[in-house]
Amino acid sequence: MGVIARQSIKGALANYLGVAIGFFVSFFVLTRYLTQEEIGLTRVLVDAAVLFSSLAQLGTNASVVRFFPWFKDGRNNHGIFGWSLLLPLAGYVLFALLFLAFREPLLEVYARNAPLVADYFYMVPMLTFFALYTTVFETNASVLMRITVPKLVREVGIRLFNLAAYLLYGYGLISLDVFVWVFCGSYGLAMLLNLCYLLSLGHISFRIDRSFLDCDKVRDILRYTLFMTATVLAGNIPLFNSLFLGAKAGLAMTGVFTIAAYIANVVEVPYRSLGAISRPVIATAVKEERWDEVNRLGRQVSLHQLLVSSTILYLIYINLDTLFALIPNGGSYAGGKTVVLLLGLAKVVNSSFSVCTDILNFSRQYMWSLLYIALLTGAAIGLNSQLPEGEGAIDGAAAATLTAYAAYFILLFRHLYVHLGRISVFSRGQAKAVAVMAAMAVAYLAWSSAVEPVLPLGLLGVAVVRTAVLGGMLAAAVYFWRVSPTVNGLVDAGLRKVFPGKFKNNS
Repeated sequence: MGVIARQSIKGALANYLGVAIGFFVSFFVLTRYLTQEEIGLTRVLVDAAVLFSSLAQLGTNASVVRFFPWFKDGRNNHGIFGWSLLLPLAGYVLFALLFLAFREPLLEVYARNAPLVADYFYMVPMLTFFALYTTVFETNASVLMRITVPKLVREVGIRLFNLAAYLLYGYGLISLDVFVWVFCGSYGLAMLLNLCYLLSLGHISFRIDRSFLDCDKVRDILRYTLFMTATVLAGNIPLFNSLFLGAKAGLAMTGVFTIAAYIANVVEVPYRSLGAISRPVIATAVKEERWDEVNRLGRQVSLHQLLVSSTILYLIYINLDTLFALIPNGGSYAGGKTVVLLLGLAKVVNSSFSVCTDILNFSRQYMWSLLYIALLTGAAIGLNSQLPEGEGAIDGAAAATLTAYAAYFILLFRHLYVHLGRISVFSRGQAKAVAVMAAMAVAYLAWSSAVEPVLPLGLLGVAVVRTAVLGGMLAAAVYFWRVSPTVNGLVDAGLRKVFPGKFKNNS
């Protein structure tokens, strides 16, 4: 776990640096210099590209993680990186052909409520290519246990490149047409940076070792890779929200949803690092059928993701009104408060239990994922297709995401326990964590009604006191109730360093 811990910490730091930059960009640049429609346009273009690139991958990223232990032989990886380039290229060609064939029907969907999308929909293929290979190169780095630089590129680099585009457009130095080109080009630059880093690692070879591959191995790889094409939809269910909203409610509502969704996305940041670095370890444990280790890893990842993600959502939600009061034109976006809560809960569920998806996908029963993903995708599309028009559409889209994820994971829990060696990610610590968060929700309601109205402080002063008091209560509850022995151990170690000899281990 040493490498996992180090790379996770570095990756998390990169993620949170990106969050800090993204916070500034989203709330003090976007809301000031772009209209709601223009914000919605950028969101729809990016979400369409991410969705299409996920399908064009043909499951390559998951198969690289799953089969890397088979290919790895010291510093010789027998050309698995070559496979990781060729299969997505085939997927992209297929996507491009389908895009050309269905371009006109897609444009008609957006022509009435979102004409800006129809005007710039031709950018989607280029943006899809950039998003596709940015992710491919990032995955190749992750199986080599090197995620920090790719995370910096994704979380920091792209946001800085986008910031430059926003400011150039906001100050009138470029037209809307040029802005869209510069905005999309940011993702192309990120792709090139990831490629350069991957090559700099020194022992990457994209030449496929044909002597290593027999027909059975090729068949296994292709079968699993093509299968994973369907399963990637599980991680992209939120993308349906903006795509459906743009078509049914217009880009202005999509812009409001985008700002609310960005706030909720912060909840999932820790999982991006821990998930990227823990998947190869879980894949190896599943391959070797060390089910006790799989159970241990699953419970550990799930518990700590639940703790971290629910804590982040809690601290965000209790300060939402303050945030909307501070940002430019915040009143126009305050209607997204319910969206933040619902999407935030969906992020908590997904980040806490996505390890279940990893375990099933890396096992010999991975084909079952196809059924569960089909049900999840069908539920998400069906619920989003029933969205009402107007402001209610954004709350409905968020509720649809939460409902779809909840149903999906309930089915997945049952399968892992019944059909895969009684695998369960549940633990006593999770029950304690849920109880703590429920108590803290009651504490927030009591604080809002009884304490906050009588505080002789300004807007920011009240926010600081609120966060310090309620956050301190939350931390104390987690520590003294021993929700996580790992967390207690880390806290105790820190206290012993600061106050040598005065604190005993409370883990």
